[in-house]
Amino acid sequence: MEQRDVLIIGGGITGLASAWWLARGGLSVEVWEANERAGGKIMSTRQDGYLTERAASMVLNFRPEVAELVREAGLEPAKTSRLPAAEARRYLLHQSSLKALPMRMGAMMASPLWSLRGKMRLLAEPFIFSSGRPDETVSEFITRRLGREVLEKAIEPFIAGTLAADPDRTSAAAALPRLTALEQRYGSLAAGVMVNRILRRRTACTTDTFSFRCGMGTLVESLARTPGITVRTGYSADELAREPDGGWRAAATTPQGRQVLSARHVIVATPAPAAAALVAHVDGELAELLRGISYAAVTVVHAGLARDAVGHPLDGTGFLAPRGESAILTGNLWMSTLFPDRAPPRKVLLTSYLGGVRAPQVADWSDERLADETIGALRPLLDITADPEMIRIDRHSEALPVYHGAYQARMQAITARLKQASGLHLEANYRGGVSVRDRLARSHAVANQILAAQQWPSVERKRCVVSGNSDGVVAQPGVIY
Repeated sequence: MEQRDVLIIGGGITGLASAWWLARGGLSVEVWEANERAGGKIMSTRQDGYLTERAASMVLNFRPEVAELVREAGLEPAKTSRLPAAEARRYLLHQSSLKALPMRMGAMMASPLWSLRGKMRLLAEPFIFSSGRPDETVSEFITRRLGREVLEKAIEPFIAGTLAADPDRTSAAAALPRLTALEQRYGSLAAGVMVNRILRRRTACTTDTFSFRCGMGTLVESLARTPGITVRTGYSADELAREPDGGWRAAATTPQGRQVLSARHVIVATPAPAAAALVAHVDGELAELLRGISYAAVTVVHAGLARDAVGHPLDGTGFLAPRGESAILTGNLWMSTLFPDRAPPRKVLLTSYLGGVRAPQVADWSDERLADETIGALRPLLDITADPEMIRIDRHSEALPVYHGAYQARMQAITARLKQASGLHLEANYRGGVSVRDRLARSHAVANQILAAQQWPSVERKRCVVSGNSDGVVAQPGVIY
């Protein structure tokens, strides 16, 4: 039976990044991926000259460990930054038309998006001294602090568009941890933002929005090629058991037949249902906690059009759609405005996100209906005068875990169960955030934990130091899928 320092089950972004950090620390690492390719949902595709992203389309980063991984993995030359035109504005669908979404308080007070009552309620936030329950929903938290209008016009489309979830059921502490932490620490969101801005000026960590010239697939492909990491595709893990010496034994069905491996540490980096099936014979209570995590389906529709067929200037990142404005469409990214080489010359690439908890029925629609409904919704908003020349559809039946219910209590219970199973680690997007930034940061943390706990003194390691807290919050759709 083969042995490794660490076995990682699941070759998506979390599994590959964890493997990268561990291999960099000098450990032998093997990754088992059930599919024919590693990378999980992240994949870039060229079609008719358009570069589309199956899932995450960019990284919005402010964490030093993420910048370190990109730099040390040799990915800096492949990076591409957001184009200046995309920095101009973000839009919100409001009363059946697109309105620029103000990002600063002064512009917000002058914006027609908000009523006078809504603006006055927003200005009152620093003087609200109440605090919510530990299991408060996003809707309850935002309404209490900022008012109902901010919830309906800004936060609901944010939660639906970036997390595919329902703010009426989503845990505020899980989905908006930075905001809830500001209230806990400073008593006010406004006061917390002001203090953080002052403190940020003293640090070298700045926000960086980027992708890669050949798409986000560059990231996972590069990590999978890291020396010291063995990536096995077509390896479907179906058994996990504790060894008498305290280590772990795992078995998988593979194209070469049954394979068994022994490891001191095992990271299960699969979606919650697959993780539950693996740990069921190890810890039934842990498996039950994992089975209680629900997922939302998301469908991504990419449309390529001639530039002169789109009347809107496309002078921003795209738009989000509140549920009162769109029953099925949660957001739309203007990819050819965001990054270079996403569309041929004189063409544009528009990427739409449909479904989620708001419209689960979309998952059952035919490709033809998806295309018709999407272009039908975009046509009046963007002044589209011709049919697309390219349509690509990516379906995700389990796109994102929804942080519904008493989610933080569930995560705390999972952490408590893992303390009783030394060497077993669960890391996937149901823990600590769903964006690429969050996954890279969490992989860094689990690698630190293993490097600190393992007992092979002959191995030289480059120790990693994690700073800050993962937040799970992103600025636009497409960062997280």
